[in-house]
Amino acid sequence: MRTELLMTFLEVSRTLHFRVAAENLFVTQAAVSARIKLLEEDLGVLLFDRANKRLKLTAEGHKLVKHANEILTMWQKVKQDVGVGDASSTQLFVGAMMSIWDMVLHDWLQKIHRNLDDVNLFTQTYSPLELRKQVQNRMVDIAFLFEPPFIDDIEAKKVATIPLKLVSTQAVNSIEELENWVMVDYGESINNQVIKDFGDALNTRHHMNQPRIAMNFILEAGGAAYLPNQMCFTELRKQKLHLVPEAPTYYRDVYAIFLEKNHKKQIIEDALQLFPFIRG
Repeated sequence: MRTELLMTFLEVSRTLHFRVAAENLFVTQAAVSARIKLLEEDLGVLLFDRANKRLKLTAEGHKLVKHANEILTMWQKVKQDVGVGDASSTQLFVGAMMSIWDMVLHDWLQKIHRNLDDVNLFTQTYSPLELRKQVQNRMVDIAFLFEPPFIDDIEAKKVATIPLKLVSTQAVNSIEELENWVMVDYGESINNQVIKDFGDALNTRHHMNQPRIAMNFILEAGGAAYLPNQMCFTELRKQKLHLVPEAPTYYRDVYAIFLEKNHKKQIIEDALQLFPFIRG
């Protein structure tokens, strides 16, 4: 199975940048381009729109994201079941909404790598609905989302509370001066609160589902967006971004969900203890 093609596709779909994807995968940019081209030829469709300077997924590319995640997860499960993996290690399958990865999970993955030597990580990105299904189907061991489901066999733990600050590339005196507002998807409750608080002053130009993409976008094109406080801390200190006066701060809770009856439950609990927000 040519899993490297799907893994490369998912990385490019996440970063929307061939060079950044190549750096993250530790391969050359030419290798990334060749893999995407080969995958497109195999499927007979274009997965990315390259017409403009900014790379974006086509409709077919969006469809493949879901299937690619499922195929790679299933393949890892198959390898585990037939004994290809290291018998002394535990494979931990982690799924999350795209926006949550940059907000809290990158540092957590590093802590698992440093502290849990017998754990092999496999990560995937899903929608909230798919995350619940993947946990229930035992395809994902731990899933991270904003609103936990109220399902009897699923346990939920709050692992983080993220302050969201309204920032702009231009120093302004009021919200009315903002231009090129980018609406970032932090879940229905936050999205509705933003609309309620700002009303007619909310002149949204773009919608994005990943804070990191939104931050990079406004840093280059100019504009404003609600971003996690810890993500834009350096840019605020360097005055590349500025806090918008009198704008409310929102707080987004992040939850980990997992099956109550799971043979990996001890590993799951050990991993979650590496969040500083978890208390015994």
